[in-house]
Amino acid sequence: MPEPTQERIGLIAGNGKFPLLVLDAARSRGMQVVVAAIKEETFPEIELHGAFEVHWLSLGELSRLIGTFKSAGVTRAIMAGQVKHKQIFSSIKPDWRLAKLLLALTTRNTDSLIGAVSNVLADEGITLMNSTELLEPMLAGEGVLTCRGPSDSEQTNITYGRAVAHHLSRFDIGQTVVIAEAACVAVEAMEGTDATILRAGQIMKAPAMGHEPSTLSRALTVVKVAKPNQDMRFDVPVVGLKTIDTMKQAGAACLALDARRCLMLDKDAVLRAADEAGICIVAETPVRHIPHHNPA
Repeated sequence: MPEPTQERIGLIAGNGKFPLLVLDAARSRGMQVVVAAIKEETFPEIELHGAFEVHWLSLGELSRLIGTFKSAGVTRAIMAGQVKHKQIFSSIKPDWRLAKLLLALTTRNTDSLIGAVSNVLADEGITLMNSTELLEPMLAGEGVLTCRGPSDSEQTNITYGRAVAHHLSRFDIGQTVVIAEAACVAVEAMEGTDATILRAGQIMKAPAMGHEPSTLSRALTVVKVAKPNQDMRFDVPVVGLKTIDTMKQAGAACLALDARRCLMLDKDAVLRAADEAGICIVAETPVRHIPHHNPA
């Protein structure tokens, strides 16, 4: 009898380790992976992870992306890895298909753009899978994940920070806020999580960043959340070892996440590094607010 045909999937790879882990996980399941690597973002080592094919594309080459996948017989694809927001909205050189899509957008945020791209892919017979589908064990579990739990003041920061972050995330402004003594020190926008944390450290003049202690110096709490209606196909919150290193630089001692909606890359190493630095990591299930409907 003929051997069963291996499933072939596409991978739209942004930066960081996320796409490398997705590629490894897919291959471990016997899948062939056709990689569309973004020249401006993807790590070169994507070539060394045993992909079936690797095609290097520039941001904006939507027609070429579709053609690449269709030629390879890809009908399901995963989008993994960050594409910097400022790259999307300032450096992109769209082809005719993407230019048409951009002109039709009513809002210029990441969700609306990538959502529109996913609709175009679907129209071409290419379905986007959840970006976490192959990496479920790396999602943050619920509860205190480190040896140390949050102090009373950190718990106060978490409660306040989650309320602020979830409110802001509804507008696709950012997914991270940094809190000190129940005050919002920094809010993420297009600069990304690490830059937001470092900016908060500068604002509070944390001694860990080389400044003299001052009356403003306080331990920072970082809160990173998913959007209320997070589309798990793209822009899923991600933390990793770099997050812990950045928190150490900024004088942040607590990290709060949404349970089962945030990926922890190199999870075991992240928890070890956090424990060594005395950083607490805690994940909570976000409260879902059910809208009130008047009876007919």
